[in-house]
Parts: sequence; C-alpha cells; structure tokens
Amino acid sequence: MAEAVSNPSVDISPISPIERRNSLEKHLQTRPDPKDLKDRNILLDTNAAPSLQSKAQELERQRATDSLKKGLGKRPEREELVERNILPDSSAAPAIQGQQKELQRHMRADSLEQKLQSRPKPEDLVKEGILEANEEVTKE
Repeated sequence: MAEAVSNPSVDISPISPIERRNSLEKHLQTRPDPKDLKDRNILLDTNAAPSLQSKAQELERQRATDSLKKGLGKRPEREELVERNILPDSSAAPAIQGQQKELQRHMRADSLEQKLQSRPKPEDLVKEGILEANEEVTKE
C-alpha cells in the first residue's frame, strides 16, 4: 500500500493527565440530560430493568405490528372503494391523477358548450311541432 504520510496539522504529542481530566470534565458539563435523550429517542423512556428493556421494546413493536395487520385485514378492496367513489376509477399514476381529473372536467365543459350551441332554436321547434306556439319560452 502507500507509505504513511505524516500530516503536519495533527498533533500527536501525548496529553497530560490534567489536560485529559479537564477535557473530560468539559465534555461532561455539555452532556445532554436524560430527559433530552429520552425526547430524542436515544434513551428508552421506561422503568423496566435494562435487561428487560429490549424485550419490552420487542413486545411493543410486535403489538404495533399486530395492530397494523388487523387494520389492514379489515381494509376494503380497491374495487369496493372505486364503487363507493372514494378512489377514482383511474389507472393513471397518482402523481398525474389530479391533472387527469382537471382535463376530464374541461372536456365535459367543452362538450356541454358545444351541445348547447348546436341546440335548435325555439322557432325551429315550433315549426317541427315539438313546441306549441303559445308556450312561453324562458330565457336564462
């Protein structure tokens, strides 16, 4: 392998016992308290003996797993959710389903507008005998 290269910025001189003790004391003073460590999930927040803590944690994880499996077992199938209009009946990726829905809405609006414009006039309906001449035509 390559030869060991000495790095001039690394101090390899021995540390005196007093400096070591001072350094340790300084680090112990800035040490986080147990409550902070429990809040950050570094220490377990339990009253169990240390020898039982791992078993208690494993049992808690198993309880959560069982609860999730039970909930997923009761979960309705996708087809049922589509029938109940909870899920959209779409095979598109979820990321583009919103755009797909917007496009469908615009297409329906355009189709409706086109059909309204091609609708026959009331006069034409009277000529064809669909409407009577004395019926009032309401315009909105």
